[in-house]
Amino acid sequence: MNTFHKLTLLIGVALFSSLLNAAEMSKANTANAIFAGGCFWCSESDFEKLDGVIEVVSGYTSGNSVNPTYKQVSSGGTGHTEAVRVEYDPAKISYQKLLDYFWRSIDPTVKDKQFCDHGSQYRSGIYYQNAEEKKLALASKKALEKSGRFDKIYTEVLAASEFYPAEEYHQDYYKKNPVRYKYYRYSCGRDSRLESLWGKS
Repeated sequence: MNTFHKLTLLIGVALFSSLLNAAEMSKANTANAIFAGGCFWCSESDFEKLDGVIEVVSGYTSGNSVNPTYKQVSSGGTGHTEAVRVEYDPAKISYQKLLDYFWRSIDPTVKDKQFCDHGSQYRSGIYYQNAEEKKLALASKKALEKSGRFDKIYTEVLAASEFYPAEEYHQDYYKKNPVRYKYYRYSCGRDSRLESLWGKS
């Protein structure tokens, strides 16, 4: 290998290393939060509208089996609920703001259902991953209870357990199948119910 090729190789390695370090630093400056708000297609779509949210993954959490499938979860036999893992930039959006947005994207007045979907696999929940998230999540629920807006809040606030990403065809469903997604959301009455609970956004 001549000197020119060696120099080119060294420059290439240095550039690749620099890009890798930048990507790692960027990843280190992000955080994630886990919420369950009924159909994960809808939750994913809602959270991805927020400035500061980097990516939302649909999945299953708070259950009692390993690597559950959609068929298993949807039957209600695994204890999981459909959930989303929200990756975000804390410099642009806070966990508190995610909590505030979460409440207004669900119906907290019902147990083991959300909108047209029934069963414990559609229960709503906030799954904290550290002491600060726990404090903020519990405080947000308590504030909503004290407001007197609703008679009872059924949304669970629990320590996070393993989050399992759903099958690939569920990820970004609202982008891959926009017509089916819009029909489902409309026929499920999600937005009309949210408006009756929270008013126009």
